[in-house]
Amino acid sequence: MPVTLRPARKDDADLLVRIIDMAGEGLPRILWEEIGGPGADPWEIGRSRALRDSGGFSWRNATVAELAGQAAGAIITYPTGTAPELPDAGTPPVVAPLMELEALAPETCYVNAVAVLPGARRQGVAQALMAAPAPGPRGMSLIVTDRNVAARALYARLGYTERARRPLVAGRWLTEAREWVLMTRPD
Repeated sequence: MPVTLRPARKDDADLLVRIIDMAGEGLPRILWEEIGGPGADPWEIGRSRALRDSGGFSWRNATVAELAGQAAGAIITYPTGTAPELPDAGTPPVVAPLMELEALAPETCYVNAVAVLPGARRQGVAQALMAAPAPGPRGMSLIVTDRNVAARALYARLGYTERARRPLVAGRWLTEAREWVLMTRPD
């Protein structure tokens, strides 16, 4: 079955929330809980962020893959610019290593999140999504956990190589991962 790609729309916000949480192995939900505070719905916080017209996690930065007219996955990308933001004293410790790694890949197209819904896996959706974004002047970049062996293998097959690592600070996030891995692909 052929994979069809299309730009995301605002009505894809719920899908994008699910995709970024899947790609982030549950960390986005934890961050949304912290943003919202006690009693807030973390999924609604994520949805409000997906509905923004700007920012890294925005529907405007997403491409949706479909199989037979049904959403199958999505990719969210953005350009890193010439001087990506570095963490400061107010940066949550769980986010700081991610910002440090992203800063090591200026002028790339950064893959913020890519995921395929469980029922659509092993049908070429991930490869189609990874081929969708135009590279930045210095290529492509992404960050993955050291324990996500399947994703790292896919990225290596697509020409990405490991560039740097940072220790992972889990906080309330339950994960067996120990490091974040920056992978880049020059184009």
